[in-house]
Amino acid sequence: MLNQTYQADVLVVGGGVGGTAAAIQAARRGAKTILVSEFPWLGGMLTSAGVSVPDGNELEAFHTGLWGEFLRELQHRQPGGLDHSWVSFFSFDPRIGAEIFADWVKELPNLHWIDGEIPLEVSRQGSCVTGVRFSDFIVKAKIILDATELGDLLALAEIPYRWGWEWRSQWGEPSAPESANHLTEKYPVQAPTGVVLMQDFGTDVAPEIPSAPNYDPSLFAGAWDGYGAEQFLNYGRLPGGLLMMNWPICGNDYGKDLGRLLEPKASRDEFIQESRWHSQNFAHFIQKQFGRRYGLSTQVFPHSATAFALHPYYRESRRLVGITTVREQDILPVTGGQVTSLNIDAIAIGNYANDHHYPGFSLPLQPKSIRWGGRWTGTPFTIPYSCLIPATTDGFLVCEKNISVSHIANGATRLQPVVMGIGQAAGMAAAMCVELNCQPRDLPIKALQTALLKEDRSSATLVPLFNLLPYDSQWLHWQTYYLNNPEAYPCNGNCPTSSSSQYYHQLANQVLIRGNSYFKGTFNRQAQQDYRFTIISPTVHKQNTWQLVTLRSGIDLQLQACNHQQLLTVWGRLNPAGNWLLAEHIDV
Repeated sequence: MLNQTYQADVLVVGGGVGGTAAAIQAARRGAKTILVSEFPWLGGMLTSAGVSVPDGNELEAFHTGLWGEFLRELQHRQPGGLDHSWVSFFSFDPRIGAEIFADWVKELPNLHWIDGEIPLEVSRQGSCVTGVRFSDFIVKAKIILDATELGDLLALAEIPYRWGWEWRSQWGEPSAPESANHLTEKYPVQAPTGVVLMQDFGTDVAPEIPSAPNYDPSLFAGAWDGYGAEQFLNYGRLPGGLLMMNWPICGNDYGKDLGRLLEPKASRDEFIQESRWHSQNFAHFIQKQFGRRYGLSTQVFPHSATAFALHPYYRESRRLVGITTVREQDILPVTGGQVTSLNIDAIAIGNYANDHHYPGFSLPLQPKSIRWGGRWTGTPFTIPYSCLIPATTDGFLVCEKNISVSHIANGATRLQPVVMGIGQAAGMAAAMCVELNCQPRDLPIKALQTALLKEDRSSATLVPLFNLLPYDSQWLHWQTYYLNNPEAYPCNGNCPTSSSSQYYHQLANQVLIRGNSYFKGTFNRQAQQDYRFTIISPTVHKQNTWQLVTLRSGIDLQLQACNHQQLLTVWGRLNPAGNWLLAEHIDV
């Protein structure tokens, strides 16, 4: 490999969520693709950063594209299922996630994956990026994608980017500050987290967790106040007694001197080491409080006998100055509605609440949450293709947290399923640019959208609709219709359905009964979209009353129509960590 030059159609630099999705989709489309990652695991936030309890796109109608394919693989491969934590509906061992991504890569003979490398230099011809140099090889490609965790190619290629806050005067974002203040000066971007995996040893005694440098127990005092020990520990509970520690309240978010992340490697490494020490001290504090039933897990991450993720969970990076920029207004609901306005060049969707992390500070944000399915979720929004394209540079796309987005809106666009959708779209776009011999900015958006909607293995939803799934006979029609007629997009997120749609939905219900348990009991309506279910049979240990929730549109409609104190039979799964019964079928 020494001094070798590789030629490819598509080069993806970075093996995180977006880069992995981009490389797989580009190769599935037929492009000769090279993926270069820093770490031996693919999947970034979902795996090597240790956050294997993903947020957002949890409703069944949004289980599409590579995100939906990934969830189906997890459900097939993860022993014990995915119902373990209360922060997410999907909790899995990060080793399983890394295995899925590695297997997908192995299936593709036209995808060459090289790990253990970081980009050192970017070559250009005029306004076009043409190649990237690594430690002992060069890759030249027709289209290059920046999928690094911190937008490193943007800096190397001298492509304009943003880092930090924008004031309200720039775009009129309602939650943006008027001017600099103590919060914005201390935290130019959101704080990362050095995720640490702990282990519930049950009746065994865990090894003692030593403190790290700068241990200060006062930093963690009150971490689980208002939650209690059990609920705190179940926040990120994974299969096999693993406990993911990614706790924002007096926990292990770390944001000291964040500017070091943009400095040379030595400064970045210094920040990463401090972040790990901070997480080790948090784990030490937890063990001191709860005893040696809880210790560090040392068998999960590769090539390491430590419990620490391979790299921090970065919530924000350099952000491209693109053709368009996603602002806070673009992720907020339309007046009186449950969805945002539809981008005509939509290529990915998200629905997570706008979530910002600044240790010691609380940032008031415009609400974008809604109640749906008996629980809180977020307003669905779309990501435009034009925010992946540099304003003035060719041969280049971004596909991670480095899209053209404001600091405020990044709090909703940064989540794992959104970034996976962005990556899939960027990979498809790159491959199509090669096919059509055009630049990303000249790629016909309708052609890209059609390719994503009709992708054989993982068709991707581009228009958020609560009540249609990809296997519904009308799904493609309504997706295409609203992309062509965005002014007709319904503000409640529900499209017209027919009897055939209901038939497919009922058929899916019957299939999904398999593998679930049934419970007979009494339905209790607490408030609008707030339900409880008291189980009569079979006998459930410890408690009988559970929050009743669903991720399925048809079940949501049934719950809205149920009467208080009505007797029901519910097919679904209990999650003691979240204290909920997830309903997948209801017999009224």
